[in-house]
Amino acid sequence: MDRPVKGLPLQIASTVLNGFNRHFTIFSKITKGAKERFENADWHAERAASRERIAFYDKRVKDAIADLQKMFNLEPFDSRLWFDVKREYVQLISDHLQPELAESFYNSVFCALFHRDYFGNDYIFVRSAVSTEFIDSDKPSYHVYYPARRGIRSSIKQVLLDSGFNLPFENIDRDVRYITRSLIRHTFPHPRRVHLNFQFQVISAVFYRNKAAYIVGRAMNSNKVVPFAIPILHGGEDTIYCDAIIIGRQGLARLFEFSYVYFMVDHPVPSSIVTFLRRLIPTRNKESFYSAIGFHKQGKTVFFREFLHHLKHSEDELVFAPGIKGMVMAVFTLPSYPYVFKVIRDRFPPPKKTTRQEVLDTYRLVKMHDRVGRMSDILEYSHVALPRNRFSADLLEELYDTCANSISEEGDQIVIKHLYIERRMTPLNIAVAEADDEYLDKLMKGYGQAIKDLAAANIFPGDLLLKNFGVTGQGQGRIVFYDYDEICYLTECNFREIPAARYPEDEFAAEPWYSIAANDIFPEQFATFLFADQRVRKAFLKYHRDLLDADFWIQKQRNIEDGIYEDVFPYPQKIRFKR
Repeated sequence: MDRPVKGLPLQIASTVLNGFNRHFTIFSKITKGAKERFENADWHAERAASRERIAFYDKRVKDAIADLQKMFNLEPFDSRLWFDVKREYVQLISDHLQPELAESFYNSVFCALFHRDYFGNDYIFVRSAVSTEFIDSDKPSYHVYYPARRGIRSSIKQVLLDSGFNLPFENIDRDVRYITRSLIRHTFPHPRRVHLNFQFQVISAVFYRNKAAYIVGRAMNSNKVVPFAIPILHGGEDTIYCDAIIIGRQGLARLFEFSYVYFMVDHPVPSSIVTFLRRLIPTRNKESFYSAIGFHKQGKTVFFREFLHHLKHSEDELVFAPGIKGMVMAVFTLPSYPYVFKVIRDRFPPPKKTTRQEVLDTYRLVKMHDRVGRMSDILEYSHVALPRNRFSADLLEELYDTCANSISEEGDQIVIKHLYIERRMTPLNIAVAEADDEYLDKLMKGYGQAIKDLAAANIFPGDLLLKNFGVTGQGQGRIVFYDYDEICYLTECNFREIPAARYPEDEFAAEPWYSIAANDIFPEQFATFLFADQRVRKAFLKYHRDLLDADFWIQKQRNIEDGIYEDVFPYPQKIRFKR
């Protein structure tokens, strides 16, 4: 094969990198604006910015592809050329501040241009080629404070002041007292002794999400390491205040849970932020933290690398996921890996009336929307190849029978055209069936609260059956919605009370005596349809009888239409400070 034109590989590599740099510049501009939106209490603009930031990655990839096709003749595929292009690209990003993100962008461009036959490490970054360790930047990833020298209260006050807000604190000394008491209680053993190297390490960038800003760091006293986050809220009169302090790995794990929308964190070296966060919560992988700070594509890249590595070092089969089989999705899992895989079925049996495009649209809605800790994040992939011998026989049979339009066989691989991947949870109906009275009480309280939190975010799940909700963690009882087939905006629903019967005979008739439109919903029927088990119904009504009242839902709709954004906190109410 003839060698490529001299300099052509470098030109192509430079064009792709220019596309990434343009992407990261726009990404950073939107992210930087989070501080101003927070200080202006412009929650509508914050939600719009969050949606925009999610959407434009694909736009920038398309822009880069258009530039390449305009400037170069890329057909047919030239293996030697693209081998050299990747080599040149590695050289270009060797001193880059975001090399891992630039690699993923390159992969996105290449995979959109060429057939998956060429998706090998010779041409794309199946494995990362540039280390993210010790990247130098003018902005450090964290600051260190030494309370042993200047005192704990003085150090905490400096942490708050260094966060860089333009608005004053409502009562900074009060907030410092609250934070100090909590940290002392959790950081010092008995008797209380301050180690000579007692430190606060605080990430230099503030984390913004929804209506809050978070200062994130850790306290280190000898061998005692305590991660913490300080949520800061807008005071409503051009002031801000510390609402609480979240202390410990469990609290931070919830803050960074996959069921929340992505943080806005402005820093030129995202890998340094991810590295610090992994020190706080070592049980979480890099994928979850890249996604948490808005680099969803990088999260997907890291996830799939780790998943392929796991496949090579495991032997269990892909099998049906626990729970009732869905009518819209075929759902399967690898027991040794904590995720489920979803493929849209070719046909949906009655009573489902949705279409494939509508399913795609609902999953897109969830990706773009504020998930308020109650909807699972989604990893979406195209043309995923998995080893045929890892599928159980009955799973493969059902996929061919019900999802034939979405799968094909290439050699010893099963290729799935469109795949959704979500964290695996215990289906709520299974958890409820196995729960004692105390745990059932907790589950139903969480289930009703999940519905209320979704309503506050303008989401109606559509199908409220317990099987469509999951329980996260090991016995924590946190409820998350994960079946999006019938999801819609709350403001699209028409909540009604059932009209009084005209005659006594009406109540025994086979058909209702009142008209029902497509978007009509009768909340007073929820308990009857959802809870055949009286034990479960009793536990639900103990906390959430208001969900059976149409007026509750109508008021939620009015709040949304009036621009009232309710507070949904990713931490318990009991840890909030008194103002």
